[in-house]
Amino acid sequence: MLTLDASDTLTRTDRRPHAVIVGSGFGGLAAAIRLGARGYRVTVLERLDKPGGRARVHRQDGFTFDAGPTIVTAPFLFEELWALCGRRMEDDVTLVPMRPYYRIRFDDGATFDYSGDLPAMRAEVAKFSPADVAGYERFMTQSEAIFRVGFEELGHVPFGKIRDMLRIAPDLVRLGGHRSVYDVVAKYIRDERLRTIFSFHPLLIGGSPFRASAIYCLIAHLERRWGVHFAMGGTGRLVDGLIGLIAGQGGSLRCNAEVAEITVAGGAATGVRLADGETIPADIVVSNADSAHTYRNLLPASARRRWTDRKVERAHSSMGLFVWYFGTKRKYPDVAHHTILMGPRYRALIDDIFRKKRLADDFSLYLHRPTETDPMLAPPGCDAFYVLSPVPNLAGGQDWAALAEPYRRRIEASLEATVLPGLSSEIVTSKVTTPQDFCDDFLSFRGSGFGLEPVLTQSAWFRPHNASEDVRNLFLVGAGTHPGAGLPGVLSTARVLDTVVPDARVFA
Repeated sequence: MLTLDASDTLTRTDRRPHAVIVGSGFGGLAAAIRLGARGYRVTVLERLDKPGGRARVHRQDGFTFDAGPTIVTAPFLFEELWALCGRRMEDDVTLVPMRPYYRIRFDDGATFDYSGDLPAMRAEVAKFSPADVAGYERFMTQSEAIFRVGFEELGHVPFGKIRDMLRIAPDLVRLGGHRSVYDVVAKYIRDERLRTIFSFHPLLIGGSPFRASAIYCLIAHLERRWGVHFAMGGTGRLVDGLIGLIAGQGGSLRCNAEVAEITVAGGAATGVRLADGETIPADIVVSNADSAHTYRNLLPASARRRWTDRKVERAHSSMGLFVWYFGTKRKYPDVAHHTILMGPRYRALIDDIFRKKRLADDFSLYLHRPTETDPMLAPPGCDAFYVLSPVPNLAGGQDWAALAEPYRRRIEASLEATVLPGLSSEIVTSKVTTPQDFCDDFLSFRGSGFGLEPVLTQSAWFRPHNASEDVRNLFLVGAGTHPGAGLPGVLSTARVLDTVVPDARVFA
């Protein structure tokens, strides 16, 4: 993993206006590149010992595990960043299209290969319910209509004023944005398993299909439009590539640099103070930290008017994530790169996770086998996996120090009984991440995996704004601001900065 140090001579003598980025997740790295292209000297500060945030990499016993994001959709958002630096992404990163995107396996063993191939998708739908093929096609037409507005027109547009929200209200109503994703899918598709297949996407960005705004139906068309890809070498290769772009712009990255406070004077951000007492002045500050942490912990209460502790604590956080990384001493060639294993319950399980905050006895799982595409991520003859289970965030009160190993064993037994026979005797390396780790490592409020839950009343203008409502010269990127979580959403938060951040000449 590449890192940069801020101490070189060029950085110390650079007189360009200074932008400090708090956090080195994809939002922070993309923001650094966009600001560097606009004439800012950029310093990225990361509290952990390696960059990437939720996209950091774990290396253990010869295995390489992506800690977080595993798929790339809308790759043009990455390509734009390379182009801003006069480079080509393909010279640094190789993206491989996934076929299928996902294999979805139900509790009874039935499978559905989800792809962007229309004839293949018609055949897969017909396998479950021939009568729903026409409804599936109507749903995809609706998904495209929502995509045209929700992504192409609004995904990179700031929502700084309530009139911005009022302006799109007619489109939201027309496209069913006030309804849930599941409700819109159910309008077109009758088979319950197909309703599950075409409504699960909000879980990829931290939302319940039964509560997330139907605007997120756009994901189905977004995937078909650009495909689903994997970065050879793992998602960490994208992190390395972005860090290389920042270096080429004369920017810097400092790890083990925890920001304790965003300094404010006269209602404007003036820089940051680190946990070790060092102060770093800046003309602008961009926070890629969890938005709740930014307002609750990095800003003084006197500087906050809208995002008070009470407002932050009343907000709905996304679910938590339990992630088990493991390597096996044999290969499982019949397992797809991406497999979604549905449990016996759908609506009731999601209700347990999001509303009741109860850790249920059953679960649904996302199983990632990157060595199906890139065998170099494991020793010869071995496979690397991670399996993710949506769970309640820390508002559920679960003691993960006590629960983690029993829960992991239950997942192991389930995988062994379904798609990974003999698993328990094949494991050679293992690592677990729980919602408590998200809280401790990423300072994620309530240990949520994706920040704010993507419901209508926490979308667009209702989310923390990209340009802080409370503090001038403070800007937010990442899952906690508009447009939200997922790689396209997070990268789009950095695109918004092109509109809301003053030109560097203002500070020259």
